[in-house]
Amino acid sequence: MQSIKKYLAEFIGTFVLVLFACGTAAVVGCSGASPDAAYLLTALAFGLVIVAMAYSIGNISGCHINPAVSIAMLVSKKMSVKDFIGYVIAQCAGGIAGAAILGVLAGWDCGFGANGLYDGSIAKSLLIEVILTFVFVLAILGVTSKTENSHVSGLVIGLTLTLVHIFGIYFTGTSVNPARSLASAIFAGGDALANVWVFIVAPLVGGVLAALVWKFLSSEKE
Repeated sequence: MQSIKKYLAEFIGTFVLVLFACGTAAVVGCSGASPDAAYLLTALAFGLVIVAMAYSIGNISGCHINPAVSIAMLVSKKMSVKDFIGYVIAQCAGGIAGAAILGVLAGWDCGFGANGLYDGSIAKSLLIEVILTFVFVLAILGVTSKTENSHVSGLVIGLTLTLVHIFGIYFTGTSVNPARSLASAIFAGGDALANVWVFIVAPLVGGVLAALVWKFLSSEKE
């Protein structure tokens, strides 16, 4: 029963992330071609969702709502393979449900805040997404490593996600989250769906690298 509650929490969290944050990107017209207030609004939406979810479902599931975070926890031996699989399935299902509701509300041609290749380059897009995810997940591992940080961890993680979006939106729209990218791409279709593998692979690689680097850094500290 406890595992089911965790999975449900992850479903809800990712549902909210896609509906509210990707929804903000869709309705304000945020894209790499329009570096204006839409950037900040979208970045803030992603960060604020994390803050809201961290302080609501965080005590239940840890508020990963992102396979890249979950794989980092798996590598760090902070979760089992069974829970990792359950989390990823719940996250993807929640994201797809959120995108479906977004389509009903904003129209099926709203773009869904889908990611896109930077400069048409797979290599550049992979690189930027690995870097963005690495920074994001490293911050999560660091701030959650001490229990005394628990009262501020949600805020720190939310602000870090805002940071990587402010920088990364210009390049790829910022994924750092395979579940959110998959959900948007399924409904956006076209190039977004054809290239979605980039935004699945790169965040997972970034998450693993962050876990390995954090393990090295924290072991040196000890």
